[in-house]
Amino acid sequence: MTYPKELMEYPELEEKTYPFRLFFNECKEAQAEQNILFMHWHEHFEIIVMQKGSAIFHVDSKPYYAAPGDVIIVPSGGLHVGYSLTQGDIAYVSIVFHASLFKDRNQDSQHEQYVAPYLNNRYQFPVKPADHHSACSAYFHLLESVISEVIQQGPAFQLVVKNQLHLFFTLLARAFPPQQMSDRHQNERYSQSRERFKPLLEYLESHIDEKISIEFAAKFVNLNPYHFCKTFKKLTGRTFIDYVNLCRVNEAERLLLETDYSVTEIAGKVGCDNPNYFTKLYKQYKGLTPSGARR
Repeated sequence: MTYPKELMEYPELEEKTYPFRLFFNECKEAQAEQNILFMHWHEHFEIIVMQKGSAIFHVDSKPYYAAPGDVIIVPSGGLHVGYSLTQGDIAYVSIVFHASLFKDRNQDSQHEQYVAPYLNNRYQFPVKPADHHSACSAYFHLLESVISEVIQQGPAFQLVVKNQLHLFFTLLARAFPPQQMSDRHQNERYSQSRERFKPLLEYLESHIDEKISIEFAAKFVNLNPYHFCKTFKKLTGRTFIDYVNLCRVNEAERLLLETDYSVTEIAGKVGCDNPNYFTKLYKQYKGLTPSGARR
């Protein structure tokens, strides 16, 4: 896995008629707490189907445990990031699609009543639906069917995928009818916190070589340092310093693998003026030295 240059993602999906795509994610011999899904967001929905290993995914400030067979739904615009929990292989599939996939159903009154409110983010399904309604597990076979259709790519597989996803959302809408206003207000609070921090996270990505203090970051989002640190950890699952160090190490890994810069040059490009400290930091997060990673 390489480190993304932009926090905001623009996933390349299938042709415009069928705006969806599957991403098969695999991390061989992942270490505990290794970053397996980098912090990002997009205007598309994402359904994560866990296949191997165990992980923790943070979606809009809340952590969700995932083991093989678990399904996590990331709403449109939701900040999400993932970390492995144990040492070993990790594998999961991301089903990514845009709400416009179902635009031809907009004249269907049943669709408008039951499915559309979730597609336009007026309401949101629980991120981990089976934890709230055990019957939802029976719907997950539809996602396995979607994965199988994409792998086999039989005639009109796009249409089958589209219909299976719509049926999945329809069944979820049965299990979770429009929520009460109190839940809606809670979702709005999460959304406000998420939107407040997005510019800061983008700034961190584009200024990876700079020294950025907690005080500066707190002022950036108009919070005092104490509340900033609490909110940041809730949002990302890591402390601010830990997150910045992880960003630096991941960018360093990309440069080690994709460029001919020396280790000392790379250390400077990720904000570590002391090469010895950089080597120690890299080994702390990656389990080997920078020169070892390049070999």
